[in-house]
Amino acid sequence: MDNICADIYKYRHIYESPFGILIEASNGRRLTGLWFEGQKYYPEKYMCSSKISDKLAIFEKTDRWLDEYFSGGIPDFMPPVYMQGTPFQMKVWEKLKNIKYGTTVTYGEIADSLAADMNKKKVSAQAVGGAVGHNPISIIVPCHRVVGKDGSLTGYAAGVKTKLSLLTLEMMNHSSSVE
Repeated sequence: MDNICADIYKYRHIYESPFGILIEASNGRRLTGLWFEGQKYYPEKYMCSSKISDKLAIFEKTDRWLDEYFSGGIPDFMPPVYMQGTPFQMKVWEKLKNIKYGTTVTYGEIADSLAADMNKKKVSAQAVGGAVGHNPISIIVPCHRVVGKDGSLTGYAAGVKTKLSLLTLEMMNHSSSVE
């Protein structure tokens, strides 16, 4: 497992966002991680062996995506990503990719959707929350758009304040583009 992790996080790059430093990781071809500095579940022990690189095409493409996003635009492309997780995590992360800019869904709604997809009576919203929290590619795979059943801003690996900042950015730009 250590060699696999070292390979998927072979390169890293720093991006300065309005809400804090972002650390990008890549295997050389695809984006394999995007975390706020110091956030929960950051794979620190694997990153120490990675090489800092500003010249990889994947980092340039990711930076363009982030520049557009943080300037209030809605990027019309997604950098190629590679995500590694359990089969359940992968299903949850696929659901995250479908949450539209400027909208939110609840952990329960994702759980209900997964239950229907998997032909099960029920999937635990708490299990969904665990998978959402371990999403390795924040913002681009929008885990910040998942909220509690009452709309509360429960948990975010980079902190609830950062989650609120991201949602505020999207809501301001989403509502102004609709009118």
